[in-house]
Amino acid sequence: MFKYEILHYEEMELMLVPKLFTCLKSYNKKMFFNDVTAGIVVAIIALPLSIALAIASGVSPEKGIITAIIGGFFVSLLGGSRVQIGGPTGAFVVIVLGIITEFGIDGLIVATIMAGVLLIIMGLLKLGNMIKFIPYPITTGFTSGIAIIIFSTQIKDFFGLTINEVPGEFIAKWSCYFKNLNTLNISALIVGLMTILIIALWPKINKKIPGAFIAIIVTTITTVAMDLDISTIQTQFGEISGKIPMPTVPNISVSMIKSLFMPAVAIAILGSVESLLSAVVSDGMIGGNHRSNMEIVAQGVANIASGLFGGIPVTGAIARTAANVKNGGRTPIAGIVHSITLLLMMIILMPYVKYIPMASLAGILIVVSYNMGEWEEFTQLRKCPKSDAIVFLITFILTIIFDLVVAIEIGMVLAAFLFMKRMADITKCTYLMGNDDGINDTMGIAGEVNNPSEIDIYEINGPFFFGAADKFISTVKPIEKTPKVLILKMTSVPVIDATGYSALIRLYKMCEEAGTKVLIAGLQKEVCETLDNYGFISMIGKDSICEDVNEGIKKGQEMIL
Repeated sequence: MFKYEILHYEEMELMLVPKLFTCLKSYNKKMFFNDVTAGIVVAIIALPLSIALAIASGVSPEKGIITAIIGGFFVSLLGGSRVQIGGPTGAFVVIVLGIITEFGIDGLIVATIMAGVLLIIMGLLKLGNMIKFIPYPITTGFTSGIAIIIFSTQIKDFFGLTINEVPGEFIAKWSCYFKNLNTLNISALIVGLMTILIIALWPKINKKIPGAFIAIIVTTITTVAMDLDISTIQTQFGEISGKIPMPTVPNISVSMIKSLFMPAVAIAILGSVESLLSAVVSDGMIGGNHRSNMEIVAQGVANIASGLFGGIPVTGAIARTAANVKNGGRTPIAGIVHSITLLLMMIILMPYVKYIPMASLAGILIVVSYNMGEWEEFTQLRKCPKSDAIVFLITFILTIIFDLVVAIEIGMVLAAFLFMKRMADITKCTYLMGNDDGINDTMGIAGEVNNPSEIDIYEINGPFFFGAADKFISTVKPIEKTPKVLILKMTSVPVIDATGYSALIRLYKMCEEAGTKVLIAGLQKEVCETLDNYGFISMIGKDSICEDVNEGIKKGQEMIL
C-alpha cells in the first residue's frame, strides 16, 4: 500500500498536517503489529546510543534517554515523515559540548528551546524546501568532520587513560593523549575492542537484535563478574535517576539569549538538515513523500519539549530510521512505540545501567563515528570538480580545527562564490556579426544582409546576472567602428538580475550617444517581464523588441535605409 505515495493536489493542501493523521485513515492490525515490532527493535538500538551520545555531549546518561523518549515521541506524533525516528545524534555532540563548556547545562536548555522556536518559525514560513540548497560537499564535509571529533573524544575512555581534564581543542586534545599514553589501562582497551568486535560480528549471528545492545550486556557482565578495575557510568556519574523529571523553565535573561542565539541557529540548521536528509533517505526506502515543513515544525516542538524536560537537542536519526524501515515500521506509530518502550526500559533497567563500562560506550561511539563519516568522498576528490573538492576539504578541516558554526558559515560563503563563478563561466557573450577589421560573420548570413558593415549582432547565452555583466560589457567595448544598428540576441537568457539590467542600460546609453539604434531579439517571457518592470521596454520602445534575429535584421535594414 505504501510502496508508492503520490502527492496529489489535495495532499499538498495538507502540507502542515502530521503524517500520523493521514496514516490512521487506512490503519489495520497487520500494520500495528509491524509497527510495534519495529518500535521495540529501534528502542533496543536507541538505548545504548542515547546513553553514549549523552556522555559524549558532556551530560549525564539519563538525559540522552529522556531526549529519545520526549523528542522521539513528538517527532513521530507531529512529524511529516511516516517512519522518522527522532532522538539525540552524533551531529550535535560538538555543539552541545561547546555550549555546556561555556554556558553550563542551563545554557544548553535555553539554546535547545530557542532552536525549537526557530525551527517552528522556519516550518511555518515554509522554508523546508530551502534546506536542499545547502551544497552536498558542505553536508558531507561537516559530517565527516564531526565523525573525527566524536572519535577523538572517545580515546580517553577507550584506552582507559588517567587524565583529569581533557582539552577541548582538537590538536591540544591529541597532544594530551600522547603525553598520557603511559596511563593506558589494558582492561579498558580489551573491553573497548571486545565491544567493536561484537558490533561488527553479531549481525552474522542475528540481524534483528542490534549488536550494540549485545555488546553492552556482554561487556557489563564481564566487567562485574571479573571485577575489572575500569571506569563505569557509576564511578563517573554516581547514581542516575530512572524517572522522567517534571518540566522546568530555566532562568532566561536578555544577555543569555543574545549569547546563545548563534549556537541556537546552528542547532536549528543542523537539526533541520539532518532530519530532512533522513526523511529523504527513508522516502527512497518506502517510496514515500515526506512533508518537509511539517517535519521541521515537529522537530521544533520536539526540541522545546526536550529542553523543558532537561534533554539535549533532537533531530531525525538516519540509522535508527533505516532500522525502523528494515524491521517493518511504516507509520509514525512505530516511533511512538519506540518512545514508550524506551520509557519502560529506563524505569526497569536504569539501576543496572550504572555498571556499564565507559570503554564499552567509547567503543560504540567509535563505531558510530566510523559509520557517520563520508569516507568514500575522500577517494572521489580527484574525480570531482576542484570547486567541490575545495568546499568539502575546507568544511571538513574547519569543523575539526574550529567548530561547526564557522565551518558551515565559511563553507556556504565559499560555495556561493564558487557557484557564481561557475554560472558566470557558463554565460557566454559572443560577437556574431559586424565590421571589426573586416566583416566578422560567425552566423554565415552576411551575404543575405544588404549592409552587413552597418549592423552588429551580439548574443548572450546563459543567465545574465552580476557574474556575467562585466563579461558582456568587455565584449561590446572593443568595437572600434560604431554601427548604425546593434542587435542583441537574448534567446538563450533564462533570467536577468539587477546587475544584468544595469549592463543593458550602460549599453543603451553608450549606443544612444554614438547614434546607434539598439534592438533586442528573442526575449524569453520571464526576462521580458523583468525588463518591463524595470521600465527598460518603454525606454527603448516596444518596436525595438524583436521576436528573433531575422526580424531584428529586417528592422535594422529598414532603419539604415
